[in-house]
Amino acid sequence: MTAFMGRDLGLLIVAFCTLAWATESIFHPVSQLHRSAALEFFSSPDGHFGSLVDTYEALRTFQVLGIQKDAKIRTSACASVLETLKSPTSDTKHIFHALKTNSLLTCEINHEVFWGIQSGLTDSLNGASALLDFYYAIGSLVLLKDQIPEVSLNEGDANRIAQSIKTLSQSDGRWRLNSNNPESSFDAAGMAIEAIAGVISLSTSEIDPNVIDALKNDVVKLFDGIQRYDDGTYYFEEKLVDAHGYQGPLSVSASVVRGIAAFAAVTPESLHLSDEKILGLSKYFLGIGVPGSAKDVYNLIDALACINNLKGSIPLLLSFPASVISTTKNNQVKVKATNVLGSVIPNLSIKLMQIFTKGSKDGSVIDQKLKYDHETEVHVLETLPESIDIGSYIFSFEAVFDDPEEKKNYATGGRTKVPIYITGVVSIDNAEIAILDSDSESSESVKLDLKRENAVSLSANHLQKMKLSFHLTTPSQHSFKPKQAFLKLTHESGVEHIFLVGTSGKKFEIVLDFLGLVEKLFYLSGKYGIQLTLGDSAMENSFLRTLGYIELDLPDAPEKAPRPPPQRVDVYSRYGPKPEIAHIFRAPEKTAPAWLSNTFLALVIIPFIGFIVSLFGLGANFKAFPKKTTSAAFALLFHVGIAAVLLLYVAFWIKLDLFTTLKVLGLIGAFLLVVGHKTLAYLAAASSSSKLKSS
Repeated sequence: MTAFMGRDLGLLIVAFCTLAWATESIFHPVSQLHRSAALEFFSSPDGHFGSLVDTYEALRTFQVLGIQKDAKIRTSACASVLETLKSPTSDTKHIFHALKTNSLLTCEINHEVFWGIQSGLTDSLNGASALLDFYYAIGSLVLLKDQIPEVSLNEGDANRIAQSIKTLSQSDGRWRLNSNNPESSFDAAGMAIEAIAGVISLSTSEIDPNVIDALKNDVVKLFDGIQRYDDGTYYFEEKLVDAHGYQGPLSVSASVVRGIAAFAAVTPESLHLSDEKILGLSKYFLGIGVPGSAKDVYNLIDALACINNLKGSIPLLLSFPASVISTTKNNQVKVKATNVLGSVIPNLSIKLMQIFTKGSKDGSVIDQKLKYDHETEVHVLETLPESIDIGSYIFSFEAVFDDPEEKKNYATGGRTKVPIYITGVVSIDNAEIAILDSDSESSESVKLDLKRENAVSLSANHLQKMKLSFHLTTPSQHSFKPKQAFLKLTHESGVEHIFLVGTSGKKFEIVLDFLGLVEKLFYLSGKYGIQLTLGDSAMENSFLRTLGYIELDLPDAPEKAPRPPPQRVDVYSRYGPKPEIAHIFRAPEKTAPAWLSNTFLALVIIPFIGFIVSLFGLGANFKAFPKKTTSAAFALLFHVGIAAVLLLYVAFWIKLDLFTTLKVLGLIGAFLLVVGHKTLAYLAAASSSSKLKSS
């Protein structure tokens, strides 16, 4: 049990320190977890996802993650696309989503259908005034251009439409949905930038450079309003007070990223975006992990795909399969250079530039190149620097491209600092526990083996002291000071006392002077269990070990001495099983002899037999029994009621108690009252009729 607790203690300390001292969070690219989540959220046995919006989001997520589409999805989705495009009642929003779905499926649609909606989209664009009208109409024309290359906008129309959209922008980089709505948002900014990018791609000639410069300036101002977490992640969040139509940070950030990516794709020059903020945005999406809804999964994956195609600012991600390196197992520091979607970035090397220790700003300069393993596609630090011992460090890595010009395509963010924990087995030597007299001379001394349980038995009085000492050394033979070094004394009554073990170089030592501790020990004499705890994130053999016990003989407590605190009540003793209760029943009372009871029964039955015999002797008959059906039924029920009363008496005699018998008798009595009244009324009427006939 104790050994198990020791292993758990070491793991707990490692986990705690990993959380407590992480200067930069480690982010991992898209993984199999995201693919599993996509398959779960976008599951459709019949191939139908509901609306075309849901269908496009599912197909786009599958496309980015490389998930094979089911043939049923194509059949169902293409039918919905064709129906929407042919319908004369379809508005620009539905046409837009139908064309987006078709761009992923390439449905077999006649070009006449595309030509039929082209003129309607152009008319809708010319009459648009709200941002959403521009967004859907322009987006539809851009998608339509993939099917009909002739679709375009002349220079005049392109500049006019771009200026109309630009009038909805605000000074802080956000945009309004229409001129009548004073509220602006980042979500609208993403759609506006994407719409203007569509205008640029549709224009037959170069658009007004002033519009391009103004839009670049809007993008810069947009990033000025970005929010930042302490771990270096960046995100966009709406400032609207009204909760109506509120979009969360994930949805808003994804909208902005789509707009920036669309604008960067149609602009020949770089947008000169901040590498730190682009990396921060990608780390924000990756830091979310696996979202909890289909919409969030789509926004996450689509945003990462857009960032991954961001010209001149593709995020380069350094991920680490493990941040805890065991010297016992000869683990190696491994680094993987990928994009946000998990694809390995070739033609570069990783260098370990510096190593920082806890609390220091200046680290040792290493400048060591990692070896690239072509099979696992990771960069490996084969050997640790000689100056590195077990403990917590900050490793600073830098990605170096073989071709310096290729670095212009990526956002590297400079050096990546990551917490690395070097662990190993700490040697515990010269462990000894002793009882000292007042003159500090040892009267009892016992050697301890702290690699296993001990069972020492000591005794002392209040004039003596107890001394515990041991040495800790690292695998490199350096002194080691663990984060936790405690000695615990537990009285047989359950009162616990914890003492901190001090250190001096490699030697750990604690001396307990019982004369000065009698009050803290509450003057409790008796047996005390001795327990030692050593733990650290770098110490693989952290433990909580029982050393034995000590019998203390302390003086009696003075009248006003402090009393030990009340001990915690054991839940199992309070709510556990109770001792079995043995019930003692009252002895049965003495009853009459059996012959006497049988004689009484015979005396009761004799009058009943005499009654039956007298009925036949007196000539009893059924001549007066009613002949009519209704009267006969009441008479029959009356006799049944009488029989029921007799049976109730029998049941009372055999089993029933008095209260139950009275309740049932009351019900039968009420029944007899009704049917008896009917029966007697019939007999009275029959008797009167016979008297009249005789007279």
